[in-house]
Amino acid sequence: MRAAAVLLAAGMALAASLPQRIEEALAGSAAKSAFWGIQVVDLSSGKTIYELNPDRFFVPASNAKLFTTALALMRLGPDFTFQTRVLAAAPPDSEGRIRGDLVLAGGGDPNLSARAIPYRTGPVTGDPLAAIADLAAQVASQGVTRVEGDIVGDDTWYPWEPYSDGWSIDDPLYDYGAPVSALTINDNAFTLSIRPGAREGDLATLAMNPPLEYYTIDNRIRTVAAGGEGQIRYARDPGGSQLRLWGTIPARDRGEDLLLAIEDPARYAALALREALAARGVMVNGGVRVRHLLPNQDAAVSPGLPEIEIARRVSAPLLEDLRITDKVSQNLHAELALRAVGRARRDIGSREAGLEELKAFLGEAGIDAGAYSLHDGSGLARLNLVTPATVVKLLRYMYDSPERDHWLSLLPVGGQDGTLSGRFSEEEAAGKVHAKTGSMSHVSALSGYLERPGGKWLAFSILVNNYNGHTAEVRAAMDRICTLLLE
Repeated sequence: MRAAAVLLAAGMALAASLPQRIEEALAGSAAKSAFWGIQVVDLSSGKTIYELNPDRFFVPASNAKLFTTALALMRLGPDFTFQTRVLAAAPPDSEGRIRGDLVLAGGGDPNLSARAIPYRTGPVTGDPLAAIADLAAQVASQGVTRVEGDIVGDDTWYPWEPYSDGWSIDDPLYDYGAPVSALTINDNAFTLSIRPGAREGDLATLAMNPPLEYYTIDNRIRTVAAGGEGQIRYARDPGGSQLRLWGTIPARDRGEDLLLAIEDPARYAALALREALAARGVMVNGGVRVRHLLPNQDAAVSPGLPEIEIARRVSAPLLEDLRITDKVSQNLHAELALRAVGRARRDIGSREAGLEELKAFLGEAGIDAGAYSLHDGSGLARLNLVTPATVVKLLRYMYDSPERDHWLSLLPVGGQDGTLSGRFSEEEAAGKVHAKTGSMSHVSALSGYLERPGGKWLAFSILVNNYNGHTAEVRAAMDRICTLLLE
């Protein structure tokens, strides 16, 4: 009896030590002054293992993608596909001429790019315009030799709402804030490589990938002596087509690669198709135009698409893209998934329609509308608010759903892939953390599942706001908490 009492006392001490050890993890310099929200639930019993501010609101950053990808998986299904088509009013005549425009019609495919599918770790390589080259080859194979009209980039499958409420004014300059379009090419971004000139005083040399001249570039970066001060600056006015570069770059410097957004993806795609056709001997007499469906424009009275299909490209199954979206935290793909749901369920691919369907879905999951405020699909909006308890409720719902295995496969795995490839690499945690990261200024988040010894699973959400220190310190505290929960 005495032995049993000792064991009971030891178990009680061990149980009591978890909150104390978590508090110790939160006592670091950056972590201590931050606002923390945590909830951890045992999925087999439904018991709350630990919580701190579970019902307080936090900016979730990319943890918002959990809501979007869950919605898309449940509403569209893992096998849903997108189509991109090349259309004309009539087939080519006996001499191979298209008498009119050739329309490149986007259907929301997020992966007209060089990205490998299925997802795999490592850098994206290959031709970023391979999908456009494929479509151009199909056009040429149909016997088309000349287009009398224009190449039209049409993204009217979704209304033209390139940016969401709550995005920062400078987000659209960069790849992570690329505009949302139903005609998306290479994640609607390009790489601008800046290298020193041949001699001191020369302008810096520039190269673009894809090598497609879209912006007018005003380059005023001067090469200075080796070892000198290098400072590269750049700007583009919102909605503008001129990219301004200025500053200095030292000779023999390795330079800088900028990942920049494309202002109008449909125009960019049409330009790419025009050049790809020319490379295959198809002459285009006209220029490049775009056709958008404005948010206040009635789709019923907008110009319809031509009926003759010249070329078509069908996407990989949606499940493959949702893996990419969550594992690498791809903002644009999350926004496209939200609009795809709106189009499929409410007949309009708008952000508002997607958010309304998200509200209905979360209601089915038992989540009250007052427990969150979501304004976009990616988490880039600073207006988004969720509670740790809301995130955990979504995680529990998805874990109990028929799509559990597909759902779990979307998440980064600690020490293995995605945004967690460099975290949780120690033996006791590697492969046991399945969670979505989130990060922006003064915000860090990690929510998902922990696979404990014996096959027990925990759902958890850790949301951190308002820290004023190194993100690495906050992440270290988050990772320490997860390690404690795995013990």
